[in-house]
Amino acid sequence: MKKGKKKKFFSKETLFKIFKFKVVDFIIIPVVALIIATLILTPKINLVGKKVVVLNYKDSYVEKGAKVRFLGSDITNNLDINSNVDTSKLGEYEVTYKLKGFIIPISKKRVVKVVDSSKPVISLEGDKEVKLCPNKKYEEQGYSALDNVDGDLTKKVVVTAQDNKITYEVKDSSSNISKVTRKLVYEDTESPVINLNGLNEVTYTVGSRFTDPGYSAVDNCDGDITDKVKIEGDVDTNTVGEYTVTYSVSDSASNSASVSRKFKVTNSISPDSGVKKPGVIYLTFDDGPQEGTTNVILDILKEEGVKATFFVTNKGPDYLIKRESDEGHTVALHTATHDYATVYASADSYFNDLQSVHDRVFNITGIDSRIIRFPGGSSNTISRRYSNGIMSYLTTEVLNRGYRYYDWNISSGDAGGTTDPNQVYLNVVNNLSHDRPNMVLCHDIKTHTRDALRNIIKYGKDNGYTFEAITMETYMIRQRVNN
Repeated sequence: MKKGKKKKFFSKETLFKIFKFKVVDFIIIPVVALIIATLILTPKINLVGKKVVVLNYKDSYVEKGAKVRFLGSDITNNLDINSNVDTSKLGEYEVTYKLKGFIIPISKKRVVKVVDSSKPVISLEGDKEVKLCPNKKYEEQGYSALDNVDGDLTKKVVVTAQDNKITYEVKDSSSNISKVTRKLVYEDTESPVINLNGLNEVTYTVGSRFTDPGYSAVDNCDGDITDKVKIEGDVDTNTVGEYTVTYSVSDSASNSASVSRKFKVTNSISPDSGVKKPGVIYLTFDDGPQEGTTNVILDILKEEGVKATFFVTNKGPDYLIKRESDEGHTVALHTATHDYATVYASADSYFNDLQSVHDRVFNITGIDSRIIRFPGGSSNTISRRYSNGIMSYLTTEVLNRGYRYYDWNISSGDAGGTTDPNQVYLNVVNNLSHDRPNMVLCHDIKTHTRDALRNIIKYGKDNGYTFEAITMETYMIRQRVNN
């Protein structure tokens, strides 16, 4: 047998392949195993909610948290959450979720964006639809703009006028834009207004001189149009009756208005007319009203069930005059100013002053009061300084004009000479009489009169007197005229 070469079990190439495979295998397998183990053995942080959260300025950020599981167990309690979110400031913030207790850092982040998506608010003063007189220029009524982030943006408002409308537009620092519009309507549909001086019903006596108390007319577009007023109707002061005068006017847009006034012509009042009531006490109060005295006097009269007469002026609060009327007392006329130099400068001055206080009473109470008392009484002599003989004329003329005037036959002395409530009391009660009407002069602006009143009333009741307020049927207590 021929001896041959000994056969090798592995060739050089085969050994190389085997060796190479084993080296690679020894490298790859552990790496793969490590990766797999890492995936299996490393906890995962899962965010609850969105990874990127967008919030509007000053909205509340609600943390929804995250969940962590490891080898089938919930280890969320090992999670630290750190946040720097501040919704009061625009910007981008991070919320970090970090797991404690592991050598390898394990964390996750959520992004919170705080943005401004709110538009500014534009507020218009006045109406959104403005009616204007034709050919009149619109005068800005005002506006303001406020932004939730930028604050007051009024100065940044852009105002544009076009096609009978005004547009107000503003943009904030986040480019949010707001716009509002005001509409302008050029037309005149409003009627003029006619104002009558004095009352809507005026009384004259037969034979007196007729004088229209006057009127005025004003229009929202044309202004004063008194000169365009047309008057229809006549008044015959020589004939008793009722007459109507109508005042009409139209503006340049043909809007019209009209009002009427009634005039009564009556027979003059006799100075001796009226009913005498002996034993009646007429408590009369001049120069008010006044807070602190008149209101207390009204309280006492109400508690005692007594009616009185208040000769008022243009001073003091309206509500006291209203209360006097509402509680059944007579609201009579004294004087607007109580300035003798003004009141008695002339007959016209007197009647202008009287008309002023008359109108005040009418406006407050709706009563056409015709009961008066002259400042200083009809017997005053101070009027001589300003107009000789004026009282002789006025005492007749007021009757011709439908007024009744009342003086007094008992003075409380409260206007001068005493400030003692007891003396005021004695001045009244010592002069009362059952044989005549008792017209008592008091002043409701005096504290000593206020403090004496209840005792005066008690004395009157205890001694058989009754109390009444003056009416147009009450007999006129008059003094002798000295001027």
